[in-house]
Amino acid sequence: MKIIGIIGAMEEEVNILKDKMEIESVSQKASMEFYKGKLCGREVVIVRSGIGKVNAAICTQILVDDYEVSAVINTGVAGSLKNEINIGDIVLSNDAIQHDMDATGFGYEVGVIPRMEQSTFVAEEKLVAVAKEVCEEVNPDINTFVGRVVSGDQFISDREKKEWLVSTFKAYCTEMEGASIAQAAYLNNIPFLIIRAISDKADHSAEMDYSEFEAKAIEHTVKLVSELVKRI
Repeated sequence: MKIIGIIGAMEEEVNILKDKMEIESVSQKASMEFYKGKLCGREVVIVRSGIGKVNAAICTQILVDDYEVSAVINTGVAGSLKNEINIGDIVLSNDAIQHDMDATGFGYEVGVIPRMEQSTFVAEEKLVAVAKEVCEEVNPDINTFVGRVVSGDQFISDREKKEWLVSTFKAYCTEMEGASIAQAAYLNNIPFLIIRAISDKADHSAEMDYSEFEAKAIEHTVKLVSELVKRI
């Protein structure tokens, strides 16, 4: 792979990675700052997209158009949707769906994007396999899972909504950007991987857990991404 695009939604998610970079240039577009340079010897562009699906999709398209990235890694935090996935653990996407895409009034299943051939976006198997291997090496004190990531413009902190996401999508975690990045990558025919450290359990305790455990969760993703870029 040539240039790898690395997207985080919030400043906290990308600051540590930026500090590890040899920065060659910084440019601004669509109110986003794109840091181009080397991370652990690999050419990368690191950017904070901002929160939500629209920001994330715009960010991905800029990486494709302006930097011709050969792959996109989306790193950050998420809420767990499975009892065995605990705070601090990492989920790697095998695929991604937008849980708030709802055209059921036109006869489509929830999550299906009308008039698109694909609504479930599949991560590249090789990227997932290498990431899992690396994560188990650099984060031996946590568990690494591979499964479905669901995204929507909602912070999930309600048990009933959590149970609906599990029963409807069989998802492993929920967040606010990954599936839109996956869709943009799919439309541009480039591989993607979503990496999510669990910061909360996506239930009534989510707001408290998120504040307390976000920093630790990000630490795990930074370790993974820093080593992963060396191997892909």
